[in-house]
Amino acid sequence: MTSSLLMPRRRARAGTAGQETPGSTDPTRILNWRHPHVTSLLHRIAGTPEPSAPADPMATLRQAHRLIASTVRPVYSVRDERPVSEVLRRGRGSCSQRLAVLESVARASGVATRVRGLLVDGRFWYPRFPQLHRIVPDQVLLAWPEFRVEGLSPSGRPAAPWLAVSELFGGLDELSRGNGGGFTNAGAETLFEALSRTAIDWDGTTVCPAAEPACDLSAYVLADLGHFDSRDELFARHGQTLCPMARLLAEPVLGRHSAGA
Repeated sequence: MTSSLLMPRRRARAGTAGQETPGSTDPTRILNWRHPHVTSLLHRIAGTPEPSAPADPMATLRQAHRLIASTVRPVYSVRDERPVSEVLRRGRGSCSQRLAVLESVARASGVATRVRGLLVDGRFWYPRFPQLHRIVPDQVLLAWPEFRVEGLSPSGRPAAPWLAVSELFGGLDELSRGNGGGFTNAGAETLFEALSRTAIDWDGTTVCPAAEPACDLSAYVLADLGHFDSRDELFARHGQTLCPMARLLAEPVLGRHSAGA
């Protein structure tokens, strides 16, 4: 049983899937990529191009993902609006916050980003909180990034300009055939780490090996809210997963609690 007691009130979360969104490279309150903490991260990425002329955006984003995964400790923070510079200063962040760091690297490198808003069933997170199902929100608002990358996807197929973060390390069918299995949402691995080794499919278009944990997560998607130029815009329109008071009370504990611990 999930809970709606901690959810924001009076939020109309109707989907607008199919609406075209241009995305942007502009800094925002959350994606404050001009901050020294973000530029310092850029300097640590081997071969990072100048922001105005990315030489190999796919290589830059992959390197950034690996660096973020190894240096920003995964925790259960509930402050989705926390600026990227603050996440880097703390050295820890939720899956959503670390995805925001990756978006900031992309924008700083001249690659436009946008996010797809997904309402995900809270039961998806039950394996992480086996004794606390009653306080898991019944809906979790997920900002899933996309990058405007011209040319070919990692799998070599012709690609639309927008590449979902799910396909940063290969096409979904290609990733689903890997030896690592699907994503169980249990243990230390979060969605952020998992997307580099397995298919994370929110649309149900991937054929997953029958003997492996599911890579098709579409059954957990309650609503597709469409695309937004930034996660700032998504949260401004639809709120965050928890109400402000719940975030205030939960953050001091969850914001330091390592994922999987």
